[in-house]
Amino acid sequence: MTCEGFLEGRRLQMARGVLLQCIMGGYPPARFYGSDDGDLALVADPAQIHRLPWSEQPRAFAICDADELTGESSNLSTRGHLKAVIKRYKALGLSPVVATELEFFVFARNTDPTQPFQPPVGLDGRREDGHSAFSVSSNNGLRPFFTEVYKCMAALGLPRDTFMHEMGISQFEINLLHGDPLLLADQTFLFKHLLKEVALKHDLTVVCMAKPLAHTPGSSMHIHQSIVEADTGRNVFSDEAGQPTATFRHFIAGQQACMLDFTALFAPNVNSYQRLCHPYASPNNACWSHDNRAAGLRIPASSPVARRVENRLPGADTNPYLAIAASLAAGLYGIEHKLEPSEPIQGEFQVPDNLSLPCTLHAALERLKRSQLAKELFGKEFIEGYIASKTMELTSFLDEITPWERRVLAAQA
Repeated sequence: MTCEGFLEGRRLQMARGVLLQCIMGGYPPARFYGSDDGDLALVADPAQIHRLPWSEQPRAFAICDADELTGESSNLSTRGHLKAVIKRYKALGLSPVVATELEFFVFARNTDPTQPFQPPVGLDGRREDGHSAFSVSSNNGLRPFFTEVYKCMAALGLPRDTFMHEMGISQFEINLLHGDPLLLADQTFLFKHLLKEVALKHDLTVVCMAKPLAHTPGSSMHIHQSIVEADTGRNVFSDEAGQPTATFRHFIAGQQACMLDFTALFAPNVNSYQRLCHPYASPNNACWSHDNRAAGLRIPASSPVARRVENRLPGADTNPYLAIAASLAAGLYGIEHKLEPSEPIQGEFQVPDNLSLPCTLHAALERLKRSQLAKELFGKEFIEGYIASKTMELTSFLDEITPWERRVLAAQA
């Protein structure tokens, strides 16, 4: 939209079906988004209008809500669902607080998708080979790229906590500062867009797939969650003596009760399950533990005021609005129903069958399809539309024959 049109308050409208568009570009049948496929209004959030610092010509970016023309939030809007979950907490006098940890890979340009990703050529003329985890070295040659990333983050008002080289080859992680869930979802979304755009200027490719490289750790988007009293800011997960509260237990239990049903919301793509089924500290379970990274729900070591629950299931490929909404809705479900969690696990452990998550997108969608709880919390229209869109993506994947099948199976009698 032109700057003049935007400032005049001109309304931007979009077909409802676009919110269910699958990643290949197609749409499920119109019955999933209203047979008329009428319009939605895109309403810019005044707090999320940004001048894009990497753009050579003046350009702005506005994060919008997708509202029905009657004014209410669309049931197909993931940002709308997150706002609704926050509102439910507010009705109880509570405010959720979250932080996201986003991992991503920085690769050389990849113009042929049939070829594996490769790290960029470093300053010594060689490619990184996997010995740089948590390194402070600049040998990978990415300092100019990250310098511009930092400048762009500052220009967009994106505060960062820590940046580090992660376990994978040319893999990095950023920790965004904790705060309001909607703000953190916006910041995570905006940061991923920033990464992709700045990478193009530096002849690089940033990949937020859950598992872009075989035999290498995948990329997560861990969600740290705590709940405070809206009027005092007191963390309700800790009592006056600094001990865990019943609310803390109920929140964990709600996460456990919903995680199996919600797996397809946290792990939305075929590739998501490559990360979950080859763990490398990417747990595919709903167990909980004090500071054990093999558990899907980890309680990091912290002071009582910072007591929180880390949901380690979501990958970097997840929709931040939907993942945060689903995780917080699960915790609230446990609080409202006063659920009790399983016993915490420590050390090496065997995952009970009732806490083992689906290991394929097909299994996760079947579980979501049977979930009355998901439909209760997010509405039948959204869940059925989401399943329809993801089923199209799964079918598209299964329509292709992989190099592994040609290499291994062609010679079989």
